Amino acid sequence: MTIFPPLVIPQTIAAGPGPGNTDARVLARFAGAGLADHMHPDVLRGMIECKQMLREVMGTKNVHTFGVAGTGWSGLDVMFSAVMPGDKVVMFVNGTFSGIDGLTVRMKAATADELAANPMDPQPASVIIIDVPHGQSVTGEIAEKALAEHKPKWAAMAHSETGSGRVNDIKGFSDACEKHGAMGLVDAVSSLGVEDFSIDDYPGVHGWASCPQKGICCLPLTYAPVSFTDHYIDVLKSTGTRTFVHHPIMEARHWGIIDGKDSEKGVYHRTHSAYAVAAFHEALRITLEQTVAQRAADYRFHEAALRDALSAMGCEITSNMTSLVVLNLPAELAGREMELVQHCRAQNFGIWPTLSEPVQVRIGILNLLTQSAITDIVTRFAQAMRDLGATVDQEAVEAALDRHYGRAIAAE
Repeated sequence: MTIFPPLVIPQTIAAGPGPGNTDARVLARFAGAGLADHMHPDVLRGMIECKQMLREVMGTKNVHTFGVAGTGWSGLDVMFSAVMPGDKVVMFVNGTFSGIDGLTVRMKAATADELAANPMDPQPASVIIIDVPHGQSVTGEIAEKALAEHKPKWAAMAHSETGSGRVNDIKGFSDACEKHGAMGLVDAVSSLGVEDFSIDDYPGVHGWASCPQKGICCLPLTYAPVSFTDHYIDVLKSTGTRTFVHHPIMEARHWGIIDGKDSEKGVYHRTHSAYAVAAFHEALRITLEQTVAQRAADYRFHEAALRDALSAMGCEITSNMTSLVVLNLPAELAGREMELVQHCRAQNFGIWPTLSEPVQVRIGILNLLTQSAITDIVTRFAQAMRDLGATVDQEAVEAALDRHYGRAIAAE
């Protein structure tokens, strides 16, 4: 029998699209949870408070707002579980992850025969995929045209697509859904806690799914936030769904949401971890202390600094997200994107390539919202480019950062 030595994972800078850098307060609450009894009164109270705080963060009065145990994949699967075989769905795709959402929808909507014909990549006749070119956003005009033509039961879109770094038009999407009677479903994995929005402002959208480890800055494998309107729940009650674990109504019961109402006290649940509850609770507390609006403003401010510095290195920015920069390298490094990314990661500097063509570089700033953190990212990336033989004008890079942060100091 082989007993391996203890696993030691070094401290890294998570400078990619996610997971983000977990706040030290969250880690402390996770490690400091002093019990394993999932029915302890403090655990049940924490779950009730998480549910209430999450409604504040998401900006909603939806009773069916809670956390799904797992990562963003789990939350998305719960949201899409209402899609039944044969349902007509329009799915907007403009990157890797909305593309995966599209595969999920095709699997859910496929009839038995359609699924058997191609189990890993079904092509149901009832699903229309609207492909938007990489590097472009889904606009309200695109949504309006597609929904006017196809009149689906469901329409789905990612709010922020990290595969290409594009923010999509959530208002235009919601308006088109309302106008044409479609029920909107939104992948908010990369926008919740980053963008300043309240989901109740988008009445055409009836289902939302996010994740714990990006804008919420919690640990992976804790809770993926979801929220559903009463109309979504009523439709689900009338059609049912072919899942048990990821059934939205049954999942809500674990959080004391029964028959459309909140239980006044905690209820028996499927062994939610006291550690995960404590971490999620603290992450939501931090979000509300900072406020969603202020956090969104901080992301805009620091992304602009990073963008200016990368442009000074000769990179071409093609994204419009505020937590992630997607770029083309200067001509002298074109074609060496993967080599550069691997070089950075070997130094515990975790940037990412795009996961589909064209290959680009992605640099994220999740929970890295300080001048020192941005300067560190810029310095490391510039050195990595030099290591591969590129010429970087360090004075120009530093001047770009100084201008950006100097203006902020002067404004104060």
